[in-house]
Amino acid sequence: MSIIQITERERLKRQIQLDAAKTQIERNKLGQFATPINLAIEIVEYAKKLFPKKQKIRFLDPAFGTGSFYSALLDVFSLSQIETAVGYEIDLHYGESATLLWSNTLLELNISDFTLATPPQTEDKKANLLICNPPYVRHHHLSRGEKLRLQSQSQNIAGIKLSQLASLYCHFLCIADAWMASDSIAGWLIPSGFMDVNYGQQIKDYLLNNVTLLRVHQFCPDNVQFNDALVSSAIIWFKKNLPSPNHTVEFTYGGSFAAPNTRKFVSAIVLRNTSKWTNIALIALNSNSRKSDLKQFQIKDLFTIKRGLATGANNFFILTKSQVTTYQIPTQFLKPILPSPKYLLVDKIETDSKGNPILEPQLFLLDCNLPFSEVQINYSRFAYFLES
Repeated sequence: MSIIQITERERLKRQIQLDAAKTQIERNKLGQFATPINLAIEIVEYAKKLFPKKQKIRFLDPAFGTGSFYSALLDVFSLSQIETAVGYEIDLHYGESATLLWSNTLLELNISDFTLATPPQTEDKKANLLICNPPYVRHHHLSRGEKLRLQSQSQNIAGIKLSQLASLYCHFLCIADAWMASDSIAGWLIPSGFMDVNYGQQIKDYLLNNVTLLRVHQFCPDNVQFNDALVSSAIIWFKKNLPSPNHTVEFTYGGSFAAPNTRKFVSAIVLRNTSKWTNIALIALNSNSRKSDLKQFQIKDLFTIKRGLATGANNFFILTKSQVTTYQIPTQFLKPILPSPKYLLVDKIETDSKGNPILEPQLFLLDCNLPFSEVQINYSRFAYFLES
């Protein structure tokens, strides 16, 4: 077993111990959810395909943790190709342990806030390979002062004015722009929510206009990448140079990052006119399915099959059409559902233009992932229902 493999075993052991010493709330506030090593290796192996073979690596991880990506870097690339490796970790709890763990390597680990650090001023000091799983800290964990500082910093560096509803990972992506050399490669493991939500539009503008977006991989929502954080993830890759007018982006979906279920190339022009990027992968998946002979399908290929959902409070989470109208509950927070089979009087159920079953009663499952403060601001009647 190599020294790197021995060190990785020790890192995994320490990661478990460090996580166990913190509460879930403490980890949420700083977004401390480590990248699984198998996924980290897949990501770094993809970086090896993109990175010039004879070029020396100046590596940067702005949210280092205990060093999943750095460990993968040492495993995938030869030591002779790595010129420098720099990391930032805001949490002393993880940073001190990582410093000891990697003390015999070329790593320069700074235990400080990356968003407050001063980037290199010359191209030869800037990173040419950045790989990061930034902290998924939602905006309600940030003070108003922090939001304003980060918003100003992101705008000054990337020319992008992010919403104050943007999560911390969005600011990390924009601020890191100042740390990257021209033609450098960047890979980000981030929540896939930016592809659909309003505050994610500015991130999509950055990816389409400021850099050359290479690939977007979206994991299936039920295939979470972190055992201790229920968030749907995406991996984005881009090169720091301006895109060509006829640029196309590779979209992959499902399966693993190394072996996705579907693949589609989409022009930047189409992406600029597509509000919800998650639809792109799903359309590609459905298109591939239609090409197959229907006789070869199994039920699981046509439907998502689940045993059921125990809400614990059906009278609250399952709503009638009348309740939806009364409390002005937005359709994006509702999933149409069928009643118990004993209430179905027909064998074939038609749907309306919106896909809702045409039957009585029409029922909907309440499914809202917004913080209550956002609901209060934007949907007062809905907030009243939740408070009840």
